[in-house]
Amino acid sequence: MDKLKLGIIGMGNMGSGHLGYYLNGECPRVEITAFADTDPEKLKRASEKLPSAAVYDSAEGLINSGKADAVLIAVPHYDHPTVAIKAFEHGLHVLTEKPAGVYTRQVREMNDAAKRSGKCFGIMFNQRTNPIFARAREIVRGGQLGDTKRLVWIVTNWYRTQAYYDSGSWRATWNGEGGGVLLNQAPHNLDLWQWIFGMPKRVRAFCTVGKYHNIGVEDDVTIYGEYENGATATFITTTGEAPGSNRLEISGTKGKLVLEDGKLKWWKLKEDERTICAECKNGFVQPECEYEEFTASEPDGHPEILNNFADCILDGTELIAPGEEGLNSLSISNAAYLSSWTDEWAEIPVAEDIFEKNLAWLCHNEKITKKPPLISEPAEKLTERWRVHW
Repeated sequence: MDKLKLGIIGMGNMGSGHLGYYLNGECPRVEITAFADTDPEKLKRASEKLPSAAVYDSAEGLINSGKADAVLIAVPHYDHPTVAIKAFEHGLHVLTEKPAGVYTRQVREMNDAAKRSGKCFGIMFNQRTNPIFARAREIVRGGQLGDTKRLVWIVTNWYRTQAYYDSGSWRATWNGEGGGVLLNQAPHNLDLWQWIFGMPKRVRAFCTVGKYHNIGVEDDVTIYGEYENGATATFITTTGEAPGSNRLEISGTKGKLVLEDGKLKWWKLKEDERTICAECKNGFVQPECEYEEFTASEPDGHPEILNNFADCILDGTELIAPGEEGLNSLSISNAAYLSSWTDEWAEIPVAEDIFEKNLAWLCHNEKITKKPPLISEPAEKLTERWRVHW
């Protein structure tokens, strides 16, 4: 097989954006052979751009067609696992948009189906391709920062207007998206948090609903996490603050990292802080350190993830973002919701029965009425919208 035959399921903003960079020639080892969507207008627009592709009015139609060896899933959040499971059962490779799903039980079932199928499974965590984050992971996971102490991430530059939320009846609803900023914008950051620093054992969170917008889900969040080794993490995000910030600070016993303004700043202690604390006779010493700075251009992450997915299937290349790892960031957001709903600590893995009971209640009682949108955003802005904004 010289090229991967790919079908895109869901031709909304995300699916159309993926088609766009393919048509720009950015995925030389991929051939898009089919589209699926329940909206005839979306299929028509896609076909006008790529007439050679077959069109189907359902995910099942594309999956059963034999036209594709793999699918890229870009449908509403709740449907990611169900569509992926059907694709795996029909022997197809799967690349899914984020988040992996809405609740962890359905994602575990998807991961099990992927394992049974033996097929390649990826997730569109495009920000993992940013060399700044990759370098931070290498430093932390490689032990160069010593024993981890603390992560603090203020990522408040996901600003959105009311018109953004009004642009779709499914946006920012429990029934449509399954949540707000944690399920729509922040999955990238939650993924990078755990990818670099590891998974917390429990979280205490405060998710404020409709603080800045007329929505029934959260648009302002603070999460505090605890780790087995005593390390802590604080994560703050919102879509209602301008100008926003994007500053990630990680400290360990051998130094500190700060990721901000497109730079990784690294202070390297000449001696482990714990040793200095225990043995130094000077009560007011400032430990000596060296400073290093790292910058790199950011690649266009979406086509890079798709190209890596194709290389995995065609050559056996290791995935940048294995689909099974989507469970990790979702576990953090599920735990954050549960903590906020119950006003208590939430353990990870999440108490799934309790979480799903609360989610079902919110879906059943959803009553937000939105105003008609004043503006709409073209799909062509996808690349810019999902770049890392410092």
